Amino acid sequence: MHLSEITHPNQLHGLSVKQLEQIAQQIRDKHLQTIAASGGHLGPGLGVVELTLGLYQTLDLDYDKIVWDVGHQAYPHKLITGRYPDFHTLRQQNGVAGYLKRSESRFDHFGAGHASTSISAALGMAIARDLKGEKHKVAAVIGDGALTGGMALEAINHAGHLPKTNLVVVLNDNEMSISPNVGAIPRYLNKMRLSPPVQFLTDNLEEQLKQLPFSESLTPELSRVKEGMKRLAVSKVGAVFEELGFTYMGPVDGHNISELISAFKEAHKHGGPVLVHVATVKGKGYEIAEKDQVGYHAQSPFNLETGKKNPSGKPKPPGYSKVFAETLVSLAENDPTIIGITAAMATGTRLDLLQAKLPKQYIDVGIAEQHAVTLAAGLACEGMKPVPVIYSTFLQRAFDQIIHDVCIQKLPVFFALDRAGIVGVDGPTHQGMYDIAYMRCIPNMVLMAPKDEAELQRMVVTGIEYDGPIAVRYPRGDGYGVPLMEEGWEALPIGKAEVLRQGDDVLLIGYGAMVYPAMQTAEILSEHGVEATVVNARFAKPLDTELMLPLANKISRVVTLEDGCLMGGFGSALAEELSDRGFSPTLLRLGVPDQLVDHASPDQSKAALGLMPAQMAERILKRFDLRETSRELAEQR
Repeated sequence: MHLSEITHPNQLHGLSVKQLEQIAQQIRDKHLQTIAASGGHLGPGLGVVELTLGLYQTLDLDYDKIVWDVGHQAYPHKLITGRYPDFHTLRQQNGVAGYLKRSESRFDHFGAGHASTSISAALGMAIARDLKGEKHKVAAVIGDGALTGGMALEAINHAGHLPKTNLVVVLNDNEMSISPNVGAIPRYLNKMRLSPPVQFLTDNLEEQLKQLPFSESLTPELSRVKEGMKRLAVSKVGAVFEELGFTYMGPVDGHNISELISAFKEAHKHGGPVLVHVATVKGKGYEIAEKDQVGYHAQSPFNLETGKKNPSGKPKPPGYSKVFAETLVSLAENDPTIIGITAAMATGTRLDLLQAKLPKQYIDVGIAEQHAVTLAAGLACEGMKPVPVIYSTFLQRAFDQIIHDVCIQKLPVFFALDRAGIVGVDGPTHQGMYDIAYMRCIPNMVLMAPKDEAELQRMVVTGIEYDGPIAVRYPRGDGYGVPLMEEGWEALPIGKAEVLRQGDDVLLIGYGAMVYPAMQTAEILSEHGVEATVVNARFAKPLDTELMLPLANKISRVVTLEDGCLMGGFGSALAEELSDRGFSPTLLRLGVPDQLVDHASPDQSKAALGLMPAQMAERILKRFDLRETSRELAEQR
């Protein structure tokens, strides 16, 4: 059987181990060819090929439920659940999603793009099954990196309290999240990987006892001896999980299909909460990815033979993440109170630069955004200047801590929200659409966003110097190539905007990544005889009402431009101020409407939302009926 013939995972049932190994190689080949051509997550999926095939030999996915944590490790799952013919469209507009998605396949039982959710979701499914009197199996696959997230531990605590609820948790232990794991739990798991498998140790003991003379007379004692030996072994290996109410099995070789099938069958047979500890190698089967597990967690298109990225042509400007990190490092070199904090995203946020240069001023807390924020609050209490650098989409997980632990106490914590706005191919789970709205409503919070990478440098200084809660949002990707300063940056005055262009016909107020598009839109309008004033807002809170309100009152046609959700966003902030102050200009808010933005390139997403400069110019002309009056406006001038 060839991988291309598999449209249902049950077609794997009954195949020999040799046949499954052939399918495993075909999965790896297809996976590598696809990611090399179009980019995507590489290492996670390569590491779970045998795990997937072994587990699915013991499941009937017409009835049984499987929950994959995060989902970027589930590419093999996609390839055996009917998506092989379309797999070449992975992470492309209208193509196969990069994460699991309930609307994409009936075999995607739970969708997620954030870590540590799988055990909670699977336990919910198991409890629902029992309440309905059904008998199907429920399994969750979670990586050891995701196990550093508090939510996973909360779910383990709850599941262990339900000894009659059948649930299999597969711990995919590859010693990695994106970067090497940190913390006591990964260190404990590493010791477990080096210990003998508990289940097979006790089975061997039973076989040896049976060889003794008069072994039949020992039968009543055999189970007690076996259990005692198991407890002794578990005391060194799976004690924590056993004490939490789980039956522990493993470690199992995650690339031995025969062992995996045996372990999973035993786990389903046992009943109650069972944890199967599977040791895997991230990037398995592609030597280059095995040697560089951080670099090949995910890749842009690359040469499969050399592993090198495909040439992109002319040199690119530095990315926002790198500019932020390099500026922070420069400041931290002269200020030992500055502490950078990441939640397992050192390379993504480029805080790896701080780690390399000033390791004592760098903290990685694992996949634990809530802890990261409250840790920062504790540091701030003691006179430090903590800087949690967290993707916008991930900071959503710490909303309560931002309010309760930072803003109520007015602590000087500087939040850096990387990958804010439209992020592209990762899709709805990773879009940074909501931070303006969810941060703006919190008292004592200051919000800012740079128009380019040079202004970001000044905002880093502003955030460090400000004596209270403050946040900066900046987009994914490269800057504009504007000149950068190496030192001597000055802080910005809090709540002060700037005028970039003068015009009497319409007022365009851009925020952050939409300032340059606002300028481009103004140029297009000018071609139609409509002249615009363009303002770089810089701050969403507090707004520069001294500048904006008189301009709005004078020009009377106002447009706000943002790359976040319109509901509660930057445009809403200005609308509230205008209304509260009794101003009544005609207002057009351009941004992301009340809808999810699917995976596509950023420009494709913006085009679908009508946020490209030519589209915005057309919307402005139509909204203010300026196309017909543009000649009159030109004549009046």
